[in-house]
Amino acid sequence: MRVVGIDPGTAACGYGIVHESGGRLRELGHGCWSTPAGEAPELRLKTIYDGVAALVAEHAPDAVALEESFVGADARIALSVGQARGAVLVAAANAGLPCTEYAPARVKQAVCGYGRAEKAQVQRMVKAILGLDALPTPNHAADALAVAICHALAPPLLRMTG
Repeated sequence: MRVVGIDPGTAACGYGIVHESGGRLRELGHGCWSTPAGEAPELRLKTIYDGVAALVAEHAPDAVALEESFVGADARIALSVGQARGAVLVAAANAGLPCTEYAPARVKQAVCGYGRAEKAQVQRMVKAILGLDALPTPNHAADALAVAICHALAPPLLRMTG
């Protein structure tokens, strides 16, 4: 199974691709799309959409997994993250790919064994799980790889329900 994991955001949208076979995981790529704050919102979302579409075309994944939005006190950030999620969902839907969303605590539990792990701990565990030579950076990419790992290792019923 190949999974594209996404840590959605408009300013920075992390992505990571993992391949699972026989319980073994391999990283196929990771990174982050960044868009300038002054750019028109529709162009920022197009960057994310185009990025997801390009990943899908290059890696032919079986699924896309996203981290659910954390809704804090700032409604503007929540709206922006929601728009980025929408761009990802539409790109996946256009490719006919199923999408599953995971709460941040579930992703951290799957990767670190603790649902309130710090970002640095997530980075270290992703590095260890995937056998990477260095910590995955930026942290948005590490989070996206963690989401992909969570989905790839999830029991089949959990994958269907998120």
